Amino acid sequence: MHRTGALALLGLSLVTAACSAPRTTTAAPVAEPVRVTTSAPATTTATTPPPAPPCAVATGACVSLAQRLAWLVRDGRVVHGPVPAGFGPPDQATPAGSFHVVWKDREHRSSVYGTDMPNSVFFAAGGIAFHAGPLDAPSHGCVHLTDADSAAFFDGLKVGDAVQVL
Repeated sequence: MHRTGALALLGLSLVTAACSAPRTTTAAPVAEPVRVTTSAPATTTATTPPPAPPCAVATGACVSLAQRLAWLVRDGRVVHGPVPAGFGPPDQATPAGSFHVVWKDREHRSSVYGTDMPNSVFFAAGGIAFHAGPLDAPSHGCVHLTDADSAAFFDGLKVGDAVQVL
């Protein structure tokens, strides 16, 4: 036999021996879900509910000067808010008290100050209104709201609705 023939025969017998050897039945490893445990106790993050309106308004708007917040209320339920609000400085303070919506103007321009007052909802003497305006700049006694919040108050308040400013 030639040397290459002997190597081929030896290789064939090894393959045959490996294939005909008795098989042991060991289970293939099965992937199981990994369970991660931690020694730290489970924590729950409690969210603080938003502050309730301090006013007695059932339908209308509530304003808290101290909290710098405003709410839109319908049938005793808050439907929008609390939202951030800006007010007048001490020499042009936003008046506190109970009022009613007198009139509304979507694109009002102040005849006194020459400034735009989008989404104006007038509720107190002297042209005091909710309207879109910068929250970080004082008003002339009005309640400044963001553009989106002023639109919600404009759409949500009707002439005659109550407004309470505390």
